[in-house]
Amino acid sequence: MALVLVTGASTGLGLATALGLAGAGHDVVLHARNADRVKNQSVRKRMREVIYGDLADLDQTAGLAAQANGIGHFDAVIHNAGVLKGPDVFAVNIVAPYVLTALMTPPSRSIVLSSSMHMSGTTDLDSANFSSPGDRGRAYEDSKLYVTALAMALVDRRPDSLAHAVDPGWVPTRMGGPSASDSLEEGHRTQEWLATAEEAEFSPRTGGYWYHRKSRQPHPAAGNTEFHHELLDKLEAHTGIALAGTTP
Repeated sequence: MALVLVTGASTGLGLATALGLAGAGHDVVLHARNADRVKNQSVRKRMREVIYGDLADLDQTAGLAAQANGIGHFDAVIHNAGVLKGPDVFAVNIVAPYVLTALMTPPSRSIVLSSSMHMSGTTDLDSANFSSPGDRGRAYEDSKLYVTALAMALVDRRPDSLAHAVDPGWVPTRMGGPSASDSLEEGHRTQEWLATAEEAEFSPRTGGYWYHRKSRQPHPAAGNTEFHHELLDKLEAHTGIALAGTTP
């Protein structure tokens, strides 16, 4: 039985992931922006705990990390929360996963939700404004490249833990829309597996980019050590929070 935190789990893929893990007998901590997002008492009863915080707000994200640390050491954290467009794209999609990773007691496994659209992201960090994407045309794509690189950076920064990125596919959630062509079930199966399966069941052991339980090659920058350093430096400067770890 694993203790797993799933962010952005009040609806869509996050909720499906949380319910799937709970149904398999794991202890799940469901994160939602606020209490109004989780009114279904049957969902609440299936969770070990429900915690709240607006991931678009740096202080609330830090507070969420404190809430999580108060629960205990997590076997896995699934960074599911995401925003497709608007002023909070960078805050939710990359800054929040970074802050939670930096402030929480390191979990045994970290899994971030990427997207095939990360392949169109730009490596131009000089013009990236993490406070707001502004008129940056590919903010979502950039944010998903950054969070994929964050997962790969953890492979070196925290070698005793596992880190993976998952492309869930284009699934029919509120974000994906009714025309989405991928399976909702397949969309959450991979992250549940990576969070709880025996390590011998998947290869690579860490640093994988996955689509429907199959390892794929991410954007070249995602595995570039120099890009990792640039990204982490940028995030530390923006948040004032350093990511501790052991660097080789």
